[in-house]
Amino acid sequence: METRVAVIAVIVGDPGSVEALNRLLHEHAEYIIGRMGIPYRQKKINVISIALDAPPDTISALSGKIGRLAGVSVKTAYSSVITADGAETAEAR
Repeated sequence: METRVAVIAVIVGDPGSVEALNRLLHEHAEYIIGRMGIPYRQKKINVISIALDAPPDTISALSGKIGRLAGVSVKTAYSSVITADGAETAEAR
């Protein structure tokens, strides 16, 4: 199975979406390397970054599901590092 390292950046503007977001992240916990959440109280938003090592389809699907939550914005950045059969390789450009 081929995996890629990626970071999903999330901005939550609707506190009502936090429970659904946490549920999605829990469902994908096996792929999550780490996450960091920063509450920006003055703007009443939360900024969250999620680092993953997962199949590209899984990353895309998770990002799409997060982006469909009310009051949530999401962007994904992929690394060029691909892991296939336990060996890391740089993606051809």
